[in-house]
Amino acid sequence: MIGSNNEQLGIMSIQAAMAAAEEKNLDLVKIAPHAVPPVCRICDYGKLRFEQAKKDKEAKKNQHAVEVKEVRFGVNIDTHDFEVKARNAVRFLKEGNKVKVSVRFRGRELSHTSLGNDLLLRFAESISDYGVVEKAPKMEGRSMTMFLAKKVEKPASKKNKGEK
Repeated sequence: MIGSNNEQLGIMSIQAAMAAAEEKNLDLVKIAPHAVPPVCRICDYGKLRFEQAKKDKEAKKNQHAVEVKEVRFGVNIDTHDFEVKARNAVRFLKEGNKVKVSVRFRGRELSHTSLGNDLLLRFAESISDYGVVEKAPKMEGRSMTMFLAKKVEKPASKKNKGEK
C-alpha cells in the first residue's frame, strides 16, 4: 500500500485500504495488480489518468517513425547512375530510414535474373560501411528486391578507451 504522498503504508487488508482512501476523499488504485500481494495507491484517479496521458503524449512526440525509402534501377545501369543511387541510399540510411532496393526486369532481361542478383549484392557491398542487408534479394513478379537497414555501431571495447 502506497499513500497519497508516496509513503509506504505497508501490507493491509482491502477493507482497511478502502477505509483509508475514503477517509482522505481519494481513490484506491491498483498500480501492480499481478504482484503478490497487489500494489495499491491512494490518489485522485482523474489526476493520475491526466498525468499518464500527458506522459504518453510527450513520449509519442519524441519518437521517430522509421520510413522505408526506395531506390530503383534497371539491370543495365551505368556506373555513375549506380554511384548516385548508392549515395542516395547512404543518405537515407544516415537519416535512420530503411532502404528498399529494387531492380526492374523488362522483356528478355527476365531470363537473366542472376544479373539482377549480382547487381543487388554489389550494391550492398558498395554501401556496407553504412548499412546491412536486412532481407536478401528476392524475386517478386518482374522485379527483384532487397531491404537494407542502418548499420548498428558497436560500442568501443573497454581495452581501447584509453588509447587514441
